[in-house]
Amino acid sequence: MRKILAFISCLIIGQSSMAQERLTLSDAINMALQKSLDIQLAKNNLSISEISDDVGFAGGLPTVNATVNDNEQVVSINQEFSDPSRNAKRPGVGSNNLFAGITASMVLYNGSRIVSTRKRLEQLKGLNQQLLLVQIQNTIAAVTTGYYDVVRQQELLKTIHQSIIASRKRLEILLVRKEAGLANQADILQAEIDLNALEQTLQNQQLVIDQTKTNLMDLIWMQPANATVVIRDTIVVDKNIRLDSIRRHLIDNPSVQAASQQIKVNEWLEKETAALRHPTLRANTGYNFSSIKSAAGFALLNQSFGPFFGLNLGIPLYNGGVNKKQQQIASINTRNARLQYDNAVFDLETGVVRTYQAYQSNLQQYQTQVKNFRLSAELLDLVLTRFSLGQSTIVDVRQAQASYETEGFRLVNLSYAAKVAEIELNRIAGKLIP
Repeated sequence: MRKILAFISCLIIGQSSMAQERLTLSDAINMALQKSLDIQLAKNNLSISEISDDVGFAGGLPTVNATVNDNEQVVSINQEFSDPSRNAKRPGVGSNNLFAGITASMVLYNGSRIVSTRKRLEQLKGLNQQLLLVQIQNTIAAVTTGYYDVVRQQELLKTIHQSIIASRKRLEILLVRKEAGLANQADILQAEIDLNALEQTLQNQQLVIDQTKTNLMDLIWMQPANATVVIRDTIVVDKNIRLDSIRRHLIDNPSVQAASQQIKVNEWLEKETAALRHPTLRANTGYNFSSIKSAAGFALLNQSFGPFFGLNLGIPLYNGGVNKKQQQIASINTRNARLQYDNAVFDLETGVVRTYQAYQSNLQQYQTQVKNFRLSAELLDLVLTRFSLGQSTIVDVRQAQASYETEGFRLVNLSYAAKVAEIELNRIAGKLIP
């Protein structure tokens, strides 16, 4: 009966797997990069800085304004002159005042503030580019780690499956012995209890796999309720990573590059603030047209038109020391940016050494653990064979089986830990390329 139920379960699992969608690591990364809201926000910030990186935005281009003003009036006129014949007194006289002009203005000098602003906007664009790379690298690292966590849990499930097979074989041996009158009911009951416990462990592990997949779905912005995916993969660790190579690439880390760009942004902002204490020379030019019409009075028509040109010089004399204090604050912010850069580099160097130590340790333990797992599998087969021949006890089988599970779990966890360390090292070196 148990074999029939197992066969039916396999059929159900096989049919459901056919309906599921297979997910590869590259698919998961591409989906995350396309749908991640954090990456979209970083892209929007970069777009803003690209739009702002313009000489006109920095104030380096002329400003041109057109003005038109037309006033219609109805007034009463009462004009008296030395010659009484010229006197005029009329109510309700219509008049029109028309003014139109085009004015262009351009800064000729303001202490190189325009140049500093332009350079600051350029560096700000570079900063946002690096921040976008930081977000991309972090997203790839998180998705890759989550993907291989699913693979790890599935490998643990395989170990439990193998242990269940061993428990079933033990129960079958005991049932055969019972028919021959060589086994007691207590051993059979204990074997069934152990088998049921392993099947519960299998169900719990399946729950862990489902929840780990849900976490991965969250990382790649896929609806967990509508996403049933199959992941078929193994954990393969790159064993050729060298500490010196990672250290040489620290300067390429987007976080370090962003911190460096922030220093440059603050330096140009400091110069931009210092320019506020310099005079500003501005050139103005344009063309004006003025027309005043009246139905009565001394002047029936008065028109003037023509170009003009002028210079305007503004000299800041005193504003309560605000400009000086702003320059001092900008200088402190520049020093803070340098400290943040040094701190970022130091933290990365420490993190690299710590992660590489874990990477090396996990690789070394993994090599030994492969041998231990193989030995535990051989031991379990040997003990089961001896148990079938009546040369080992049920306690020996349970100990060998527990050893097999422990060594299998440890092998999978070591390979996953080494893979996580590899991912982190590549992230720090800025090598996680989409």
